[in-house]
Amino acid sequence: MNEIQLPDSAYINSIIGEGTRFSGEFDLNGLLRIDGDFCGTVRTKGKVLVGKNGRAECTVYAGTVVVGGIVKGNIFAEEKVVILSTGIVLGNISSPRFIVEEGVILNGTCKILQDRRPEPRGEARGPSAREAPIAQARPETPAAGAKEEKKPAAFASPVHHG
Repeated sequence: MNEIQLPDSAYINSIIGEGTRFSGEFDLNGLLRIDGDFCGTVRTKGKVLVGKNGRAECTVYAGTVVVGGIVKGNIFAEEKVVILSTGIVLGNISSPRFIVEEGVILNGTCKILQDRRPEPRGEARGPSAREAPIAQARPETPAAGAKEEKKPAAFASPVHHG
């Protein structure tokens, strides 16, 4: 039994209840829970929760998206996407973080984006692995006057020239 757990400080300010059908656009501040049928577009900086019995044929733009039901459409999250074991997503996902439980059905592409949230001030850190430039590969040449070391055949390059 995978029920979506909310912290005590969270509140749902919009809900599409079980047995309810709604088509249109949702632009909101805060959290939307879908336990019924929704078709359209959702835009929020907050969270979108699709409950176990929820069905959404839509495009979702949100901070966080949690899927326990069915979503047919694309998901764009600024923070993270969580797909619970009962979740089905038929569409593409773009998010800096992506969490998937065992048993999920996913048919689409996943694009893990660079996290665009600002770092806390006062912390000087080097570039993260996502931001670090890739080093240019260049052939090594022996220093002038140095002898070239022969490598055993096991370490020889499998590339054949000629």
